[in-house]
Amino acid sequence: MSEEYFVGLVRFCVEEAVGCCAAEGVLLSGGLDTSILVAVASRMRRLKTFTVALDGAPSPDVYYARLVAERFGAEHRVYAFGLEEALKVAPRVVEVLGVFDPMEVRNSIPIYIGLREASRHVGDVMTGDGADELFAGYSFLFNLSGEELESRLRSMWRTMSFSSKPMGASLGVGVSQPYLDPDVMECASKVPAGLKVRREGGVVWGKWVLRRAFENVLPREVAWRTKTPIEAGCGTCILPEVFSGKISGEEFSRKRRFYLKSDGVELRDREHLAYYEMYRELFGPPGEAVRTPGGKACPYCKAEVPADAAYCRICGGYPLPPERGGKRKSLPGR
Repeated sequence: MSEEYFVGLVRFCVEEAVGCCAAEGVLLSGGLDTSILVAVASRMRRLKTFTVALDGAPSPDVYYARLVAERFGAEHRVYAFGLEEALKVAPRVVEVLGVFDPMEVRNSIPIYIGLREASRHVGDVMTGDGADELFAGYSFLFNLSGEELESRLRSMWRTMSFSSKPMGASLGVGVSQPYLDPDVMECASKVPAGLKVRREGGVVWGKWVLRRAFENVLPREVAWRTKTPIEAGCGTCILPEVFSGKISGEEFSRKRRFYLKSDGVELRDREHLAYYEMYRELFGPPGEAVRTPGGKACPYCKAEVPADAAYCRICGGYPLPPERGGKRKSLPGR
């Protein structure tokens, strides 16, 4: 089948999924995925869009989100939250998600704040969850062969989870995820690897087919915007530095040794320590009991993880040995 066939198929399936969604709002980052939602849904109703950013930190999402909201006539609210507010929200995020993985918490803080703000104006919001996993948006996928890419994506599809649903439930706001519509997922499974990741103009693009499907609808600088992680787009990428200023090297070393000995938990930096202490106060040490047949214990925090898991969602440990009792590896940064 031709390239244009798959471009048209992706456009049709995404438009159908968004059309079936009655959400009045969109968490708008100004990236490709959420901008497509606004572009399509705005044909049917006037949307309320919500963008959050850490006050005083570089937040490129704000520029792109305003561009999209203006283009499609959406009512747009930008909420700038302060550092103290981010730190105050962190324990709640840890509690709702039951994790202390720094990347997960750091990325989820602005989503939680965005959902909270949205809940004051709408009953349901759309998110762009799943597009990166379905259409290969992550840069670590770009150098894989076609066969390796398909294998990695299918593994991701089996284990992918998103923080927006449980956080929305905790705040009383519905979360709709059009990219996780069964028809969109089936469509993504049919698109060849070479149309998901493609080199063009000297640049390797993830989600190439999704970009092509909507490049004539979106502003070009949005359709071909390089993927920006949530933390970089809204400014929470400064949190590791913040915790480094709040926790001394001596305190970190002492507590790291203590938690390794008492709980069997390896902590790699001061931000990790801060979130672990929030987690520990709420849930206690993760423990190493494996309750699910075929499960295994994470070697870095002793939490239970699925037998085929490559990383631990609780602590962020990566890579995990393929078999329980496999050779232990050092904990790298993620």
